Amino acid sequence: MTRHFPDSFLWGAATAAHQVEGNNLNNDWWQLEQLAVGYIDASGDALDSYHRYREDMQLLADSGLNTYRFSIEWARIEPLPGQFSRAELGHYRRMIETAFELGLTPVVTLHHFTHPIWFGERGGWLAEDAAELFVRYVQQACTILDDVKWVCTINEPNVVAMNHGAARIMAAGHPYPSTPWPDPEIGRALIAAHKAAAPVVRELTDARVGWTVANQAFTVTPGAEDKFAEVVEEWEDMYLVAAREDDFVGVQSYTSQPIDKDGVVPHPENPNNTLMGWAYRPDALETAIRHTRAIVGDVPIVVTENGIATNDDERRIEYTAEALAGVLDALEDGIDIRGYIHWSLLDNFEWGRWHPTFGLVAVDRETFERTPKPSLAWLGEIARDNRM
Repeated sequence: MTRHFPDSFLWGAATAAHQVEGNNLNNDWWQLEQLAVGYIDASGDALDSYHRYREDMQLLADSGLNTYRFSIEWARIEPLPGQFSRAELGHYRRMIETAFELGLTPVVTLHHFTHPIWFGERGGWLAEDAAELFVRYVQQACTILDDVKWVCTINEPNVVAMNHGAARIMAAGHPYPSTPWPDPEIGRALIAAHKAAAPVVRELTDARVGWTVANQAFTVTPGAEDKFAEVVEEWEDMYLVAAREDDFVGVQSYTSQPIDKDGVVPHPENPNNTLMGWAYRPDALETAIRHTRAIVGDVPIVVTENGIATNDDERRIEYTAEALAGVLDALEDGIDIRGYIHWSLLDNFEWGRWHPTFGLVAVDRETFERTPKPSLAWLGEIARDNRM
């Protein structure tokens, strides 16, 4: 039976600036890569998308997809405190205009895991004026967002709280935690920054404003109901509650894990696991959508990330087909879902690792040649037909 998606459904793919641009010299991740030489991979030139963004967007548009989610880099725009680069703002404005020229809807993320080195040196998100500094940057970003209809303030604040929470633990002289966890104090600071920035974007632009949450699609084991409630609250619900007044919320889901009386159950070793070591769970997306709806109510949902790290593109198609079937099931039950944006457009830098390949397009890192995979044409055909 053929099933249809809503009219004006957003069909797209996503990237993030640090993962594809190359040479983001002024942000905290570049700094970490220099300090951790030999322990993590370096982004280096990445995919040179800073210069090749038109080629990337052209591939996406030619496939039949209609939406490109990308981030702008705070550390390029404000490399020193209070000093804003008109040239870099112009660069990102040209990206937006290129998207429009190619018939793509830009979904612009203002913060995707990276911040300027100077921001970190002032205390990062725990600095007293962190929200104020973020808003100052957002005000400048809004000067280039003419006609942009979708803006994400912060990508996966719960993962940001986890990453910076781990850094906080190590700064106190302790080893990297065996089970990284979102730091609730940092989480509350991120919520404050989002709540301060979102009204500014609404005032200065015509965009719908929200943020995206890393949905874990946790499941409860018998007898672990109290632990489940505790884990889910700290991992995602506090961030979803903060989205109740937003114009949309981004659902980002890849896998699922059970929770027992001791907490989150690690992914077992399994040959079916993805290149990230995660369980193969395309059904996680529907679980995440339904949980998000239960927490945020009638706030529209956009699937802003979903995908699989695999070298087998047939497996990518299989995974995505099952995930989209779950989206259709949720739509048919009346959940307001406005779009599906795949992670990712390109095989890119996965935060200290190059080997997990999520992309619809392969990239030769020596020549930067882009090679579309069959999955790009497959997803583009679904987008053109708006059905599957």
